[in-house]
Amino acid sequence: MEREAMEFDLVIVGAGPSGLAAAIRAKQVAAGQGRELSVCVLEKGSEVGAHILSGAVIDPIALGELFPDWQAEGAPLETPVSEDRFLVLGQRSAWRIPNWTLPPLMNNHGMYIASLGKLTRWLAQRAEELGVEIYPGFAAAEVLFDEAGAVKGVATGDMGIGRDGQPKDGYQPGMELHARYTLFAEGCRGSLSQQLMQQFDLRKGVDPQVYGIGLKELWEVDPARHRPGLVMHSQGWPLDASTGGGSFLYHFGDNLVSVGFVVHLGYQNPHLSPFEEFQRFKTHPAIRDTFAGGKRLAYGARAINEGGLQSVPQLVFPGGALVGCSAGFVNLPRIKGSHNAMKTGMLAAEAAAAALAEGRARDTLSAYPAAYRGSWAYRDLHKVRNVKPGLKWGMLAGTLHGGLHMWLNDLGLGKMVGWTLRHRRADHETLRPAASMPRIEYPRPDGVLTFDRLSSVYLSSTNHEEDQPVHLRLREASVPVEHNLALFDGPEARYCPAGVYEYVPDEGGGRRLQINAQNCVHCKTCDIKDPRQNIHWVTPEGGGGPNYASM
Repeated sequence: MEREAMEFDLVIVGAGPSGLAAAIRAKQVAAGQGRELSVCVLEKGSEVGAHILSGAVIDPIALGELFPDWQAEGAPLETPVSEDRFLVLGQRSAWRIPNWTLPPLMNNHGMYIASLGKLTRWLAQRAEELGVEIYPGFAAAEVLFDEAGAVKGVATGDMGIGRDGQPKDGYQPGMELHARYTLFAEGCRGSLSQQLMQQFDLRKGVDPQVYGIGLKELWEVDPARHRPGLVMHSQGWPLDASTGGGSFLYHFGDNLVSVGFVVHLGYQNPHLSPFEEFQRFKTHPAIRDTFAGGKRLAYGARAINEGGLQSVPQLVFPGGALVGCSAGFVNLPRIKGSHNAMKTGMLAAEAAAAALAEGRARDTLSAYPAAYRGSWAYRDLHKVRNVKPGLKWGMLAGTLHGGLHMWLNDLGLGKMVGWTLRHRRADHETLRPAASMPRIEYPRPDGVLTFDRLSSVYLSSTNHEEDQPVHLRLREASVPVEHNLALFDGPEARYCPAGVYEYVPDEGGGRRLQINAQNCVHCKTCDIKDPRQNIHWVTPEGGGGPNYASM
């Protein structure tokens, strides 16, 4: 069956903060010029916000530029930050870093604790009011190119393909969406964005992107233990000094607490399990009392871009651009990225709208990267560019170095630290052989404060049509057993936060890798951390995956 095609001025892949901000800004610019602009947004989640996962403490600077009256218009940023705490944890101890020693840019006052999923749903409503067409449940699965090699749009995945690769009853071919410009706002480690980086050599001259995995739970806590507006971060235990990461606890809403844990994916010990480290963190004496008498409501996990300024690829190519976390604009020490994601989406949209007004199509939007380099989003990342790479010296030395660097920038003395540290290795290159690293024994979950993976995945409302091709593909079937299991003791079973990968006995008396793709929460950790880059994450049938109602 031939695919039908639809024509638009602007197609945007991904209905997250950056994609929706881009759609809204394009419509605003066109309206200001008295022009019509057709804009379409594709979203692989079953609804807008279904795949959105973040802490989140939100800096409203970009939202204020997009909607100056956002508070009067009812944007769901309801809990202003009232108190900051930063702890360094030992196994039984907790030391609070005095706030006056922290660089000013680490101050969260003026920020809001909120559900980023709810904010994206609000943005989607504003976009639709402006005439943007949004199609949730349709995953962009293929980049389309014209005769000159420029991007001319995307195609959605076929629906109704069986696990054997054959069409089932009710099969429907994907739809082609052609555009004069296409913006890719897929989020961290987007599959089409990765393809485009390779196709157009967008990573030439920049550092490898490095990542963390963020795991999060949403709790309803005892009202007596709720501190609306409290933002608390920690580093240290349960991670050792050579493993980067940290935690967050955010009190907001009606007795809600977001608790999360981030592990930098450059870790060395293949026995480490980020999920188990998260569960263990909650048992710390300074943390566990928050959840006494409370109830866990939701769970999720997502990879995070951590490379910062020196890992941002070239942003444009003929016919389109990368925006938001597809390119990687997270400010790691601030643990914030949605403000930069929205801003870059807006800048790309302004460049596209100007090009369309001139009658251009499918050329390179060079005005976008130029505008980015002159924006506050660039300055936001420039100030902290040496924090993440400095952590290679360990938690204490790396933290002191990063703090000094940020202080000098905040004091206007950034020229005293004019150098830029580099990321030398990608995360898949950092594991050491299992035999050379200490084993880690994790306690059994108690089902009250700590939990197992499968009960956690249940709370993510993850669902995939089981009779469809597996979307976690092995480039070489022999690599898991012959390399990963033999050398690293099968790290897939530990770095996945959803129980997708497990080694089970095979008929010959050995073991084989079993992929439980229906559990996948789309975090992309396997695509990032697999030592041989043998696991290739592709989009499943549209609408599949988690459904984060309030994360």
